[in-house]
Amino acid sequence: MSGRSPRPGEESARQRHKEELSRRIKEQKIVVDELSNLKKNRKVYRQQPNSYIFFLADRTETLSQCKNTLDELKKAHQELENSEKTKIRK
Repeated sequence: MSGRSPRPGEESARQRHKEELSRRIKEQKIVVDELSNLKKNRKVYRQQPNSYIFFLADRTETLSQCKNTLDELKKAHQELENSEKTKIRK
């Protein structure tokens, strides 16, 4: 990146993105925790994107997908943190 300092709009957008990632990570942690604590015989339903329709889903598969999503969100958050630290050092 160039030696120029970021504009105020860029910083606020980056901060909003960071806050949004943090919010989504918290939500995903709750989902993973709830799915992990369900009894084995409980049913899990997944909502179809952009719809009010729910379909029966496999609990272990859903839990696995949610854990993967959480890992991806954490990775994105960590990359954002690392890029900020790199910029501060320059």
